Amino acid sequence: MMHMLRGYNYRHPKTWDESLPYLQFMFNRAFHGSSGKSPFEACYGFLPSSPFDLMFSSEAMADDKEGSERQRAQRFLEKIAHIHATVEAQFKKSQAKYKVKHDQHRVPFRWATKTFYTLWQRPRIRPPGYRIPPSRPFLETFRANLKETFFPDDPLRQFKGESASRRFILFLQYILPILQWAPSYTFSLFKSDLVAGITIASLAIPQGISYAKLANLPPILGLYSSFVPPLVYAMMGSSKDLAVGTVAVPSLLLASMLGKEVSVLQEPMVYLHLAFTATFFAGVFQFALGVLRLGFIVDFLSHATIVGFMGGAATVVCLQQLKGILGLQHFTTATDLVSVMESVFAQTHQWRWESVVLGFCFLLFLLSTRYISKRRPKYFWVSVAAPLTAVILGSILVYLTHAQNHGIEVIGYLKKGLNPPSLTSLILSPPYMMLAMKTGIITGIIALAEGIAVGRSFAMFKNYHIDGNKEMIAFGMMNMAGSITSCYLTTGPFSRTAVNYNAGCKTAMSNVVLATAMMITLLFLTPLFHYTPLVVLASIIISAMLSLIDYEAAIRLWHVDKIDFCVCIGAYVGVVFGSVEIGLVLAVVISLFRVLLFVARPRTSVLGNIPNSAIYRRVDQYPAAQSVPGVLILQIDAPIYFTNASYLRERISRWIDDEEGRLRAKGDTSSLLYVILDMGAVSSIDTSGISMLEELKKSVERRGLQLVLANPGSEVMKKLDKSKALEKIGQQWIFLTVAEAVGACSFLLHTYKPGAVANGAVADDSNV
Repeated sequence: MMHMLRGYNYRHPKTWDESLPYLQFMFNRAFHGSSGKSPFEACYGFLPSSPFDLMFSSEAMADDKEGSERQRAQRFLEKIAHIHATVEAQFKKSQAKYKVKHDQHRVPFRWATKTFYTLWQRPRIRPPGYRIPPSRPFLETFRANLKETFFPDDPLRQFKGESASRRFILFLQYILPILQWAPSYTFSLFKSDLVAGITIASLAIPQGISYAKLANLPPILGLYSSFVPPLVYAMMGSSKDLAVGTVAVPSLLLASMLGKEVSVLQEPMVYLHLAFTATFFAGVFQFALGVLRLGFIVDFLSHATIVGFMGGAATVVCLQQLKGILGLQHFTTATDLVSVMESVFAQTHQWRWESVVLGFCFLLFLLSTRYISKRRPKYFWVSVAAPLTAVILGSILVYLTHAQNHGIEVIGYLKKGLNPPSLTSLILSPPYMMLAMKTGIITGIIALAEGIAVGRSFAMFKNYHIDGNKEMIAFGMMNMAGSITSCYLTTGPFSRTAVNYNAGCKTAMSNVVLATAMMITLLFLTPLFHYTPLVVLASIIISAMLSLIDYEAAIRLWHVDKIDFCVCIGAYVGVVFGSVEIGLVLAVVISLFRVLLFVARPRTSVLGNIPNSAIYRRVDQYPAAQSVPGVLILQIDAPIYFTNASYLRERISRWIDDEEGRLRAKGDTSSLLYVILDMGAVSSIDTSGISMLEELKKSVERRGLQLVLANPGSEVMKKLDKSKALEKIGQQWIFLTVAEAVGACSFLLHTYKPGAVANGAVADDSNV
């Protein structure tokens, strides 16, 4: 190649500025020749003049003075890639036109390519295809990661640049969102909230009584729990649509967990005080999650887990209502299907036909109104008014027929008056305090997950945002306030919120209207519920629970994601055949196992080139994607940690074995020489992952292959540089994109074996 250097005063370049004129000379001499026709022109009769004359002329080289050496080098490589694509296209056309042998047309370009890679591996010239991010102090990095983990919404940004008085006002508005919308509240908004509040009150009265009975608590507590908590949420909640009240699943959990340790029949006051204490601890836990910004803990309850758990809990609740439907006096305290069925069929002689007939009639009435409202959404009020209508009709029927004397149980006396204080009823000492704390934390998580999910769903309908951490603080405060005013656990139930939304609520004032209606009921109307039959309450609960068994969502999970379906079924089976706690634990364990499985067994795939483009995609997804001769391109779709490092090393080795076996089976004469790892999806790497890459490089080199990395992220590059692994892998084998990596490997495939470039053989062969 020394004959090409005649007329050029050459010395070893030490900087990129010194390299540019030399590369210009080499490329021009390779394609234009020193005299007469160049080898390229001799073969094909034409010159690819436009890209070279325009891009590598002396004027163009002289004009490119902007930026650092690294930036100029990057621009140079971009030109190289463009020229390579142009020349390859011309090669193919010319080969077909002039019928030249495959290797002959590559002779001119081979000289310049050899020189280019010789210069590229010079230690004084930083490879321009990547950039190591600047190092940051540890405290700065730690602070940034901490902020991203606990303060992703940056709640303090609204205080920047504000005066002290304005910051104080903004702080009060952040703590009490009512101060944001109350100053601009109008009478037209109040009319909408008034209608919505009265509508949800008609639903809250029968539901509150029913769910209190489900929790084995006095029915009056269901009304108490719809008075104080809605007032607290109206001041502190950020949702415009959420309607606060008791819900079935936490009520069932409360009865199940407390009933195992304390008998409601033998120690009713201890059971009642434990319910208040569990509510207090649930509020403290919810408040702490909001203040400490730990709301992401709730995210461990996935959508599949919620669907299965809610469906199983609804099934258990419906089974528990067989006691009221059949008119049984004694019933099992267990919640699993087997125990309930044994209790039901062991007392067939005690079934009362009057209760069965009355229960099925009211259940048919409630389901019919629900069907009408579903088919005709404008008649939503029909299903809303149905529970209260059933209570009124049932009470009148019992009063007129004296059915309480014929085996139909009624609620009985309800005390008039507002919530009595219950601060002194909290049990904060052994032996029951730990039971109350455990019950409060578990029920608090379930109530929190349901309330936030419901609030976000309806906020999406009206295109506004609710702050999850502020919602946790609001839920925590209303449950702590409720625990000292004779209330038990409350949250935002879906049924009441849907009614509130459909009734046209505008702000959280509808909760104030609800509380006002409940106050009037407690002061004057409680005696009217004396003759309300329990079988009507059982029918109301069953009709409400049937909507929670979302079998359509389970079918959709089966079609979309089989693992999510297994999580859903695991939660359902655990609740129905075990207990509510077992189902919840089983669902969370399966979900965590799935997360660990994704981390420990990340997906890897082979990439191919989409024809007529520089795009590389999975060959199993895009059948048109073509493999590159001599190159295996693998994509890693997860961070590389100690949990998956060994698996990735083995899986990449198997991909290499499969590719070599495929080439042998096809009788392909070309051999595999390069393994490119697309690191675009590898967001992070630890020391075990770095060791894996070093071991993988040694392994592929023993097989005569070269390891190439494409598109590594900033964190990955930073750690590779600090660990000195970058030098072991080879700086010249790091590329910004897969296309650049493939282009570089394709250059060398027609000149050298991969080990030659890494070991410096190019420099010797090219006399540089």
